[in-house]
Amino acid sequence: MKKISKILLITPPYHSGVVESAGVWLNVGFVYIAGSLRTAGYDPVYYDAMSHWHKLETIGKRIQAEKPDVVATTAFTAGIVDALKVLKLAKEINPHIVTVIGNVHPTFCYEEMFRDHAAYVDYIVRGEGEETLVDLLNTLNAGGDVSKVKSIVYMDNGNLAVTPSRGFIKDLDALPLAWDLVDWPIYTYRTMENSRLAIVSSSRGCSQQCSFCSQQLFWQRNWRGRSPENFVGELEFLRDTYGVNVVMISDETPTLERQRWERILDLLIERNVGTKILMETRVDDILRDEDIMWKYQKADIDHIYVGVEATNQEALDLFRKEIKVEQSKRALDLINEYNIVSETSFVLGMPDDTKEKIRNTVELAKYYNPDLAFFLAIAPWPYSEIYPMLKPYIEEWDYSKYNLVEPVVKPKEMTLDEVRKELGLASKNFYMNKLRNLEKLTPEKQEFMIKVTKIIANNSYLKEHMKGEIPEEMKKFFDRLAVKAKA
Repeated sequence: MKKISKILLITPPYHSGVVESAGVWLNVGFVYIAGSLRTAGYDPVYYDAMSHWHKLETIGKRIQAEKPDVVATTAFTAGIVDALKVLKLAKEINPHIVTVIGNVHPTFCYEEMFRDHAAYVDYIVRGEGEETLVDLLNTLNAGGDVSKVKSIVYMDNGNLAVTPSRGFIKDLDALPLAWDLVDWPIYTYRTMENSRLAIVSSSRGCSQQCSFCSQQLFWQRNWRGRSPENFVGELEFLRDTYGVNVVMISDETPTLERQRWERILDLLIERNVGTKILMETRVDDILRDEDIMWKYQKADIDHIYVGVEATNQEALDLFRKEIKVEQSKRALDLINEYNIVSETSFVLGMPDDTKEKIRNTVELAKYYNPDLAFFLAIAPWPYSEIYPMLKPYIEEWDYSKYNLVEPVVKPKEMTLDEVRKELGLASKNFYMNKLRNLEKLTPEKQEFMIKVTKIIANNSYLKEHMKGEIPEEMKKFFDRLAVKAKA
C-alpha cells in the first residue's frame, strides 16, 4: 500500500446566506489540523472551497491536480449534505483516496452516515481531530490495527466499529497552527474597509446546558482555555505577519474564567495590539464584568453577541439558558453603554408559536435594543436534548435546511410558509425601527448600522424581505451622512 503523505483538507461548499453576508470566514479548525499533520511529517493542503464559492466541478479539478492520499472534510448538520458530496467526488476521482470526515454531525450521527454513505466514507473522527487524525494516518502507514485508534468510527467487514473515546487535549498552547497555508487576501469583514479577518480560538468547550445546542454535548460540558500570553501573542503574530486587523473569536464562552479573561484584556491594552475583536459570550458573564466593561472597550472589543434566544421566561427555561429576561436587557444595555456593537438572536418557530407570539417577540426585541437582532428558525438537530420534543413537528428532513434560516419544524397553528413569512417580517420590522431611530446612536454606530443594513438588504438571506423597504426619509438621511463624511 502506498504511504500516506498528502492530505487535502476541504471545507464543503455550503452556503445559507447567513454568516457569509457579513464577511469571509476561514475554518480555524483546519488550521489546527494542518499544523498537527505537518508537525507529524505529513503534507497538508488547506482548501477553503466554501469561502472561494467553488462548485463541485472546480473542487474535482483541485482534487485531480493535488493528487492527495487523503481527502478530509468537516460538517455541522446543515453542511453534511455537501460534505458527503465532496467525499463521494473524491472516491469517484480515485477509489484509493482515503476519505475522512469529522465535526459535530459525524460525531453524533455516525450510524446514519455509514448506513447511507458507507461506499465513500472510510473514517469518521469523533471529537477533537488533531491527535486522532495523526494517530489514524500513522496507524494506516504502519499497517497497524485501526481498532486501537481512539475516537474513530469505520466499517469492519460489514459491521460498524466504534472505538473508545479519546480524552480532550489538555494543553491547547502546545498545538501548532499552519497559518501560512491560509489564502489570506480572500478573508475580509464587510463592514470594515481594508480589513483582513482571521478566526481565532482562545478556548475550547462549553460548560452550559442549552437544550437546543450541540456544543455542550460535543464538548461534554468540558472547558479549557489557552493562556492569555499565548493567545494575545498569536494576535500580535497575525497582525505583524499577515496584516490581520480584525479577528472573530470562535469560542462559545471565551470569558468563562474571569481572571484569565481580564488578563487577556489587560495584555491587549498594555501591548496596544489594536486588532478589532468580534466575539460572543453569555449574558451572565457581561453582568459579572460590569466593573471592567471599560477594559472591553479599551482592548478594542468591537462587537459582542450574547445569546438571548427568547423574550419570555418560559422559553428561556425550556432552552435551559439559566438567565432571567431582565438580565438579557441589562447585558445589552451595558454593551451599548460602552459603544460596542451589540448583537443577539431569538429562536422562533417552536411547536406552540403563533403569529401573535412571534410579533410580540419582535416588539420585545425592540425594547431590548440590540444593534443587531436575528430571528432564527429552531433547528431540530438530531443529537440535541430538545430533539425528542420537536421530532413530531418536523416537516422537512433535508439536513441542508437545518441552518436556522429555513423553518423545518411546523408549529401547531402555523404552516412552514407562514413561519418563513413571519421571520422575514420580524427582521424587516426590527431593522426599519432601528433606522428610524438611527440619530439616537453614536456617530460610530450610525456608520456601522448604515453599512450593515445595506449588507442585510443586498447580500444576505433577508434580501428578499428587505428589498425596496428602506423608507424614503432614511435614504435621505443616508445621503446627508454621506455628504458629512466627505466634508
